Amino acid sequence: MKIYIMTDMEGVTGVYDFDNYCSDNGIHYQNSRKLLTLEVNAAIAGFIAGGATEIHVQIGHHSDSVDRELLDKRALLMAGHTNPIWPWGLDKSYDALAFVGQHAKAGSSYAHLAHTGNIHTTDQRLNGISIGEYGALALCAMELGIPTIFASGCRALAREAQELTPGVVTVYGKWGRVPDDGFSKTLDAQGYDNYNLASVQMHPEVVREQIQRGAEEAIRKLKNDPGSFRYPELSAPYYLVREHRANNGNQPFALIAERNTIAECFNFIYLAENPRVSLDKVKM
Repeated sequence: MKIYIMTDMEGVTGVYDFDNYCSDNGIHYQNSRKLLTLEVNAAIAGFIAGGATEIHVQIGHHSDSVDRELLDKRALLMAGHTNPIWPWGLDKSYDALAFVGQHAKAGSSYAHLAHTGNIHTTDQRLNGISIGEYGALALCAMELGIPTIFASGCRALAREAQELTPGVVTVYGKWGRVPDDGFSKTLDAQGYDNYNLASVQMHPEVVREQIQRGAEEAIRKLKNDPGSFRYPELSAPYYLVREHRANNGNQPFALIAERNTIAECFNFIYLAENPRVSLDKVKM
């Protein structure tokens, strides 16, 4: 079995804020790289114990957030963008998609470091379904016929994953301390940057043990009951909207894509010259 692992950093246990831990010039960035890589190694160990034969790890945060020398030597490391970016080199040769270190989407209650792409986004919806970074790639996997089987991050991310992709095995090692009932949508980018920094965190070694067990459970579940991994019912044409908050005096706006594939929608939003529209022009 061939497994694709997408990684991020904000959902890693032991990571506390954007500037000091997630920025490549942050004072704790090198330790964050280590913590992320050890969580990935735990997932690799679990997947291999469950029967995986090939594992590819994609760097999803900056260009070097996974330490190649520390990474389990049984895995291949993928860095940099494909062309086009979406779906990040994921193709039908993979048997399953997994996430490690993933954070919750923007606006999530009791999340830690929640955002969608960056702190400017208030919400992102595909055919009316709110999705974050997890949902974006998971739904690309859906389009390819690949199940999403595992996700680790904060507790809000685990809840988000279970709601969007029922059956996915989740593990969390921290949770946020701030509710969000829509209030964060009223904040500008600078205000949201400091909105959900408070957290409660478990010991990283305990979390890595749970990640290993969860990954093994996920791949055994895939072998024994593949139909238990599910996706929402979506069909083309696809309508993707990404709403942005006010920033430096600029008013909120939206980016919109209407395409026949999910990956094309994301490539248009992220890469093409996409005119800004006012929020009252959004259809869903």
